[in-house]
Amino acid sequence: MTAGTERGRVLIVAGSDSGGGAGIQADIKTVTCLGGYAATAVTALTAQDTCGVHGVQGVDPAFIQQQMRVVLNDIGADCIKTGMLHSAPVIEAVCEVLAEVPDIPVVVDPVMVAQSGHSLLEQDAVRTLVRDLVIKAEILTPNRPEAEKLGGMEINTADDLGHAARTLLTLGTRSALVKGGHLRGDTLVDVLADPDGTIEFADTRIETDQTHGTGCTLASGIATGLAQGLELRSAVMRARDYLRRALASAPGFGQCQGPVNHGWPVQGLDTEG
Repeated sequence: MTAGTERGRVLIVAGSDSGGGAGIQADIKTVTCLGGYAATAVTALTAQDTCGVHGVQGVDPAFIQQQMRVVLNDIGADCIKTGMLHSAPVIEAVCEVLAEVPDIPVVVDPVMVAQSGHSLLEQDAVRTLVRDLVIKAEILTPNRPEAEKLGGMEINTADDLGHAARTLLTLGTRSALVKGGHLRGDTLVDVLADPDGTIEFADTRIETDQTHGTGCTLASGIATGLAQGLELRSAVMRARDYLRRALASAPGFGQCQGPVNHGWPVQGLDTEG
């Protein structure tokens, strides 16, 4: 099935980033630039810039549910993407709504720690995430530290990434993409495990510190592809290509880890793949 045969509606359930590089801001930009339609249910507000998270204000779980339900009842969704769900009550509330729409695929980005090192998931919520949310995921998209925490293992090599991805399938997710950006080396490797087996995506590393919001961006890119009718592997490949081009043309905003260039497709940039 090719992109465009579905309406491409993505409901994003995640936190806000006041700096605009990550969170729902990155999600909305990604979905829009890939031709989808983004709706949101905000789970938390953050006072955030390229140097870190300076404050977090959670949203009442009942109001998160209300945001989700009014969107689903009126606009509908072809895919749901979850990001920052900072506490066990929030995860439980979101999962309650997801149980009402079991036919809509869910992309779970298990946001635990910001790139600045600030914790975005309470310690007691990890068990709830694994027990209630992972089992609803069409695809789980952890980075190396998140996969280590979810799978209870150390990841030091590309082979470890594959082992971790396969291990995460035992938690109940239909597929898992373990990202290797935190590993050292000139080659960046991500590994996808799904019902068809394991596939490794390898590219030359783009040397940049402008990486704020890369996890949100990749997960939302995958969600957009699934919402538009792409098969999983095709959705992952397109999302990775979109992110690589956004990294290659990052604008250099901010004093620390700046955002990627989400808008490159509408700016006519000829960036390297």
